Amino acid sequence: MMMLMDALQGLVSVDTDIFLFFNGMHNTFWDYFMSAYSGKWQWIPMYAALLYVIGRNLSWRTALMCVIGVALVITFADQVCATLIRPYVERMRPSNLDNPISEMVHIVNNHRGGRYGFPSCHSANTFGLAFYLFFLFRRRWLTFFMMAWAVLTCYSRVYLGVHYPGDLLAGMLVGLAGACLVFFLFRKVSGYKRAGHVTHANVPILTGGLTVVVMLVYAAVMSA
Repeated sequence: MMMLMDALQGLVSVDTDIFLFFNGMHNTFWDYFMSAYSGKWQWIPMYAALLYVIGRNLSWRTALMCVIGVALVITFADQVCATLIRPYVERMRPSNLDNPISEMVHIVNNHRGGRYGFPSCHSANTFGLAFYLFFLFRRRWLTFFMMAWAVLTCYSRVYLGVHYPGDLLAGMLVGLAGACLVFFLFRKVSGYKRAGHVTHANVPILTGGLTVVVMLVYAAVMSA
């Protein structure tokens, strides 16, 4: 038992060191960019583009069940992280003022998040969506873009000081589990067979990429 506790303490220590290393690399430009990138409403155009691709390539019944599946993935991720795990693990966010390392943490706009952060809901939600779309379409560039979007979302949470890397890794696993479970149910209910050709798969990539460009311009103007 002591060996297990020592091993866990060692992992926590490494997790903290990695967090402080990446959180310590910051400047005004990235403060603005990461704060914007970590938001939710900015990504509505990309979400709309994803809905467009789903509707364009699936029958309306299958598309409706697919969208319900997306909602279930997000719900699963949120509830498992925030309701089932966080209250029992009770791992304080690095930014929490009760955390001994909080004085060393770089935060932006005085945003410290809630009290507990393990696992990360941001990580679970974004990776859940990314994996679900991977299972659905298996398009190389769309998968690459969505995974890169999820990874940068995770990095933004470390940059903003509200999550340890371990929080994000655990969130990713929750998102993967949710995507696997819901996609399995979706296929059973809808009888979905992966389409051989997916049209307009570049629309979410272009929309999301343009959103990132706008954020970069915004950060440059605000930090000038």
